[in-house]
Amino acid sequence: MAMTDPLGDMLTRIRNGQQAKKDSVLSPASKLRARVLEVLQREGYIRGYSDDTTGGHPQLRIELKYFEGEPAIKHIARVSKPGRRVYSGSKELPVVRNGLGITIVSTPKGVLSDAEARADNVGGEVLAEVF
Repeated sequence: MAMTDPLGDMLTRIRNGQQAKKDSVLSPASKLRARVLEVLQREGYIRGYSDDTTGGHPQLRIELKYFEGEPAIKHIARVSKPGRRVYSGSKELPVVRNGLGITIVSTPKGVLSDAEARADNVGGEVLAEVF
């Protein structure tokens, strides 16, 4: 069966992996997923990610991060879904937990966090929220 929301699938794998206290999780590779992981790594929510070609299909190995035994990511959720896309201008980008969390936005300048998008004065599709 075809997967309708690959990015949502990756976010769920991260959420489930942290709930199970895993060191790392695997997700099928794509450019969009890699760009989202770059933002998560820059913002300090994951330790990192790498390409994993042990199987037949290219995959991304996501290194999860914990702080004193607790997951670094308390909440990770998809905002714009295939059935209902959510777009926002640079001035109207949502603020997550009074600025303690981030919103990941797909812009014409690439996939950015909400702070980077505001600094570059660009809006776009709101992909996910993380705190």
